[in-house]
Amino acid sequence: MRVTKQTNYAVRILMYCAANPMELSRVPEIAKAYGVSELFLFKILKPLVRARLIETVRGRNGGIKLARPAEEITLFDVVRETEDSFAMAECFENESADCPLVDSCALNTAWRDALNAFLMSLSKHTIADLSASRFDIVGRLGIPTEQPLAAAAR
Repeated sequence: MRVTKQTNYAVRILMYCAANPMELSRVPEIAKAYGVSELFLFKILKPLVRARLIETVRGRNGGIKLARPAEEITLFDVVRETEDSFAMAECFENESADCPLVDSCALNTAWRDALNAFLMSLSKHTIADLSASRFDIVGRLGIPTEQPLAAAAR
């Protein structure tokens, strides 16, 4: 299965916020760090806010932050909110597909088992796991830090 660009950047937004826990993150800074448009990231934020993975703070000093601890947000949580379909084959979506074996096909069962294994694996990985090297991420993404890194780790 190949995840969409939307899912890929949704995870990256969450990683950015996890690496910047002391401050609100701003979409222009995130867009610059990843080299994508702000508009694209704003579109991705909608399902993340709706799923209570991201919280927005309005106003001149507003921004975004994780809505719950990074240890509690799994990759499965993100994929479930950002992917439109988990269909690995046409017969997943439409049982009236043109295949004469659709009602008795073992291939469909194999695809379903593979998908379940994929989703189970995603549920084992958290945003905290992906952001474990926080200080490396902060440096590589150019996350602004007002306080020294040692103080931010507290």
